[in-house]
Amino acid sequence: MQYTIFPETDIKVSKICLGTMTWGEQNTESEGHEQLDYATGERGINFIDTAEMYSVPAKAATQGSTERIIGTWLHKRNKRDDLFIASKVAGPSAVLPHIGTGLKFNKENITNALHQSLQRLQTDYIDLYQLHWPERPTNYFGALGYKHTSDDAVTDFQETLQILNDFIQQGKIRYLGISNETPWGVMQYVRMAEKYDLPRIRTIQNPYNLVNRTYEVGLSEIGIRENVGLLAYSPLAGGLLSNKYLNGQRPDGARFTLWPNYFARYAHPNTMKAVEKYAALAYESCLSLPQMSLAYINSRNFLTANIIGATTMEQLKENIDSIDVVLPDEVLKEIEKIHLEFPNPAP
Repeated sequence: MQYTIFPETDIKVSKICLGTMTWGEQNTESEGHEQLDYATGERGINFIDTAEMYSVPAKAATQGSTERIIGTWLHKRNKRDDLFIASKVAGPSAVLPHIGTGLKFNKENITNALHQSLQRLQTDYIDLYQLHWPERPTNYFGALGYKHTSDDAVTDFQETLQILNDFIQQGKIRYLGISNETPWGVMQYVRMAEKYDLPRIRTIQNPYNLVNRTYEVGLSEIGIRENVGLLAYSPLAGGLLSNKYLNGQRPDGARFTLWPNYFARYAHPNTMKAVEKYAALAYESCLSLPQMSLAYINSRNFLTANIIGATTMEQLKENIDSIDVVLPDEVLKEIEKIHLEFPNPAP
């Protein structure tokens, strides 16, 4: 395994982070435990990411199930401190009423969410606590155009940081992160932390893959200059870059087969055209498409960790093995040519 330094600390975290959002829906508790045993015990992964909202697709019946699966494993393992565990507090959602539609980043809601996550995870602290998506209306989860609402009600950035700082002082959180944020949002958190001597955000967890490199426009410069590391999620574009959907295939049990409308952000016709081009490049280069896709992300200088996920042990092993793949310059040049032809078809 390769490791990076978690921003502004001396903590080494695995460059491959184990994503867990399928546990409790597509994966059972025993399968989740098997993945954890292999990733941490045999492959040196020490970074695990989850969220109060998981499993995915989000619904009331399975909300929190992923954290509970991790919690039973932690209890059985009895070795918490050599792991770096990240979780998230959900933002408001009109389409997920069980999560809440009103303000979410105030004291009451963050307090409830954090304590419930700690209870499910069976731990006294969370290493990285992240705001899952913005509380304000803005463009994320595939929305490109920004539509401004002049009187949008949001919790003040300073207030949210102060609430989270109180939990840091209590030892329940170690570090702060954000997710699905815009450049403006990142700079607000950075500016408020500097102005009021509050904790800085250390990471941003946003989508980043060969068919969605929108992070490179604006956010990558901020990340490098302000030392806010990227935690890249959906590195295989929900599985589109894993070979299983090539040539119109829709295998049983696969995500887009089960929930075609849930992942609409990947539905643009140019997405599969780009995937086919990347697949051909991987084949010509004697590489697997998933490993080429993941190795590209692993090579980026703004990356702190690449959040991989899998529903089978075979997928998990192949994804983790990408850490040892170094892409030749010729392959990198061809990737850029395809990107210019099909820029960000799945934002």
